[in-house]
Amino acid sequence: MLDESTKQQVKQYFERIKNPVSITLYSGDHEKREELVSFLNDIESLSPMISIQHSSDVTDGLRFTIISNGNPTGIHFSGIPMGHEFTSFILAILQSGGNPIKLEEGILSAVSKLKGEFRFETFISLDCHNCPEVVQTLNSFALVNPNISHNMIDGAMYPELVKEKNIQGVPAVYLNGERFLSGKAEASIIFDKLLELYTIPSESESSDGLANPSEIYDVTVIGGGPSGVTAAVYAARKGLRTLVIADRLGGQVKDTLGIENIISIPYTTGPELIHVLADQLEKNQIKKKENVRVQKIEQGQTKIIHLNTGEKILSKTVILSTGAKWRELNVPGEKEFVGKGVAYCPHCDGPFFKDKDVAVIGGGNSGVEAALDLSGIVKSVTLVEFGDKLNADKVLLDKVASSPNIKTLVKAQTTEIQTGVDKVTGLTYKDRNTEQVSTIPLDGVFVQIGLVPNSSFVKDLVATNRFGEILVDEKCKTNVDGIFACGDVTNTPYKQIIIAMGEGAKAAISAFEYLLHAA
Repeated sequence: MLDESTKQQVKQYFERIKNPVSITLYSGDHEKREELVSFLNDIESLSPMISIQHSSDVTDGLRFTIISNGNPTGIHFSGIPMGHEFTSFILAILQSGGNPIKLEEGILSAVSKLKGEFRFETFISLDCHNCPEVVQTLNSFALVNPNISHNMIDGAMYPELVKEKNIQGVPAVYLNGERFLSGKAEASIIFDKLLELYTIPSESESSDGLANPSEIYDVTVIGGGPSGVTAAVYAARKGLRTLVIADRLGGQVKDTLGIENIISIPYTTGPELIHVLADQLEKNQIKKKENVRVQKIEQGQTKIIHLNTGEKILSKTVILSTGAKWRELNVPGEKEFVGKGVAYCPHCDGPFFKDKDVAVIGGGNSGVEAALDLSGIVKSVTLVEFGDKLNADKVLLDKVASSPNIKTLVKAQTTEIQTGVDKVTGLTYKDRNTEQVSTIPLDGVFVQIGLVPNSSFVKDLVATNRFGEILVDEKCKTNVDGIFACGDVTNTPYKQIIIAMGEGAKAAISAFEYLLHAA
């Protein structure tokens, strides 16, 4: 099942296992059961600390669970965790075997105090690069709280269940049988969702909630994308005590598959670039708080940064580098049917629309690239653009022109996503020339209309423009002393990685100058 190279690599990882781990395989019949048994036997052979147990409890034949040192972990898998989920499976074994869980301590502490029963199920695709983060986060939650269980379900192995639940996008997470969330979600988003539904005791290491009352950072960078990491590295190299707070390291770049316009680097990918950035943070010994979200910042000579875990961080200066997120259409049918025909990631959700008719909203580079990606999977793509023409690069437009199953509509304003009982049925748009309203029968809609800055948590603190971009001067200063901003969250034109990096360096140098004069 596993090739020799993979076996040797995994064998080295398994040398870190400290406590015995057993995999309990439930009984049952499935056409893929022999393949699963072969896979698990390969895993068992790679470490004397791993054993396989067979349960007489009958399921569908593809379900197994992980036991740590004789105790249930609450981690289950329904399917063969290969593809992108192979890492999730290996990590679950390592963490069940006593290796540290790589989530912010404040989140784990809060989740460990949850009372009640929490049965999570995550439907995934082995081709989805966004699914593992959700699976790994919920597996971690299960490990720290015996009230929580989590089952990863490979949707391809359970087509009838997927059809019954009308799942048209992954990851699709259910909690106690009810839809919990759909689509890409970092640990911070999952944690925030739990905060919305349940009362979770906040982490408070001192009476006033300060994580470490005696520690005051010189610079705290909020955001872990290219601009944020650059700012942190430049600040640290100036000898400043620096902290990075990020809901996820990498930001939007983490989802970028190919990058060809960073000078001196002919080609890289988002994950590869993020690996390099993370390595630079480590080499400069920069402290990080990942998977947490800043709720608000109190202004003063020393800033107080409030986290969603209940912790408070003290810092002399703050650099806002929170980037941007996908812009929503805000039309009827969109939010209600995310994961049921409305999607934002063609790479993850495209396979669910094989041989079906879909629309892509947005005629910029991202929209045209999405249409081209989908054209090899779906029956037809209708590319819908509000403006007078498509605004993508010529090389992309040439490819669209030669793609027989891509149709283009310009001067078209999307007004509604038509839906049936539990699925998308079409898209309604208005011709901006004639005012005529038309509806296209469709099975899915992919929204690719640009980005909106992640600035809502500081909208009452710093000045922003009508788009929500933080206003900065040529030195990345905001209108508030000691608070700087850089990257896609600001009004700096041209949202490009290389520009964001330059702005990050500028913001750090500006913070350094501010601290010199404030001393």
